[in-house]
Amino acid sequence: MSTESSLAPRQVDHLGIAVHSLDAALPFWRDVLGLTFVGFEDVPDQKVRVAVLLAGPNRIELLEPTAEDSPVRKFLNTRGEGIHHVALRVDACGATLDHLASAGVRLIDAVPRTGAEGARIGFVHPKATGGILLEVSERPEGTGHGVS
Repeated sequence: MSTESSLAPRQVDHLGIAVHSLDAALPFWRDVLGLTFVGFEDVPDQKVRVAVLLAGPNRIELLEPTAEDSPVRKFLNTRGEGIHHVALRVDACGATLDHLASAGVRLIDAVPRTGAEGARIGFVHPKATGGILLEVSERPEGTGHGVS
């Protein structure tokens, strides 16, 4: 992305998986696979209810739409259940979005908004990434494994 280390993603923050029902999906991830269930969170801005799970240090977020006009509902209606997005952890979401915009990258979010656990997030359009919805996520140090 950039040779500036402050703009380069530090790690994968999480995988977002669209599901029709958290009640139906959660038992597989938690009980069958044995992932650590952290908790639920409603994210009104995204119109989703999230179940956060940990696979070691890695996060998986199961995303259930809470409204008919939710972007996740649209995804489910078009593609069905599955990986919705990949989120990369960055140090400065706003600066990263500015950098991407100045490089001519098509964005969904020109300015950060609030995601799960109060993270500052922004989405990059799938047409800019070869078909992957990409989220950049800024979390204060020491956060990102619990639910607020």
